[in-house]
Amino acid sequence: MGFKNSSPALNMPTTKHSFGLPAAAPAVAYSAGETKTYGLDYFLKAALAGGICCSVTHGALTPVDVVKTRMQLDPITYNRGMLGGFSQVVKNEGAGALLTGLGPTAFGYFIQGWFKFGGVEFFKIQAVKALGEEAGWNNRNAIYLGSSAAAETIADIFLCPLEATRIRLVSNPTYASSTMAAMSKMAAEEGIIGGFYSGFGPILFKQVPYTMAKFAVQGIAAEQIYTSMGTSPAASTPSTNISVSLLSGVIAGVSAAIISHPADTLLSKVNKAGAGGSGSIASRLYNIAAETGFVKLCTTGLGARCVMIGTLTAGQFGIFDIVMNAVGASKFHFHDPKSSH
Repeated sequence: MGFKNSSPALNMPTTKHSFGLPAAAPAVAYSAGETKTYGLDYFLKAALAGGICCSVTHGALTPVDVVKTRMQLDPITYNRGMLGGFSQVVKNEGAGALLTGLGPTAFGYFIQGWFKFGGVEFFKIQAVKALGEEAGWNNRNAIYLGSSAAAETIADIFLCPLEATRIRLVSNPTYASSTMAAMSKMAAEEGIIGGFYSGFGPILFKQVPYTMAKFAVQGIAAEQIYTSMGTSPAASTPSTNISVSLLSGVIAGVSAAIISHPADTLLSKVNKAGAGGSGSIASRLYNIAAETGFVKLCTTGLGARCVMIGTLTAGQFGIFDIVMNAVGASKFHFHDPKSSH
């Protein structure tokens, strides 16, 4: 099983289906001896699926994120745990406060998911095309890490302004009446860089390791699950593949949440007006870290974030597979050319 190295599409002897399948056709993993082409249409479908899965999951978990952010920004007031935090927000501000920042969250993470999932598919397929199938299989973990780091860096350029706006609205619900009003006010008061990209360093520090762990751990976990079942994606039904994505997504989400939590806390704090003083971004981050302490950076709100990210990541990989099925795209999987599956 080898590659037909053509451009711009990547031809792989994987499945006789093309990407022009009707929406109702099930997406199938490739199998030996058949030809599969990964071209622009595949990457666009993967980007669309990524945008939808990230927007839906992050939007649905907005109430959890509101409480988590309050716990990080004001741990003295919000000191009763996750459930207690929900009660405090509802009691003090009404149930509607739990949806604060829903607009920038849903839109921002659609854009981020578009570039992240679409980018990961693009970079990993191009890596396998360049290396060859056997070398790609042998170096799949490095490919997961490299492709996810590159895709996330690109995605964060677009996410950062909306994430800064979301945090500003969550930390100060009276700051503006809408997402666009908040962005206009932040730009006028603080400028583009100060208002929207003061947290770019922390968001990279948080999101890049998070995404690297997310995709690498999910890939390894899914592989181990299939091995324990004595099967492979190609030999499994779509429902089985989605179930594996959900379970491996939980494992990946919790791992990624723990790794990225200190930077998540810094990001929440640095986007709060006046946090860390009035110096450079680096000095503000240093001041915030010194004031908070390493242990609190690693643990404040961690339980809530593990629940949130574990659920969110499982949902993302599950929805990604569902949307890929719906648009008739056969998801790319690394394949051991020596395997009988």
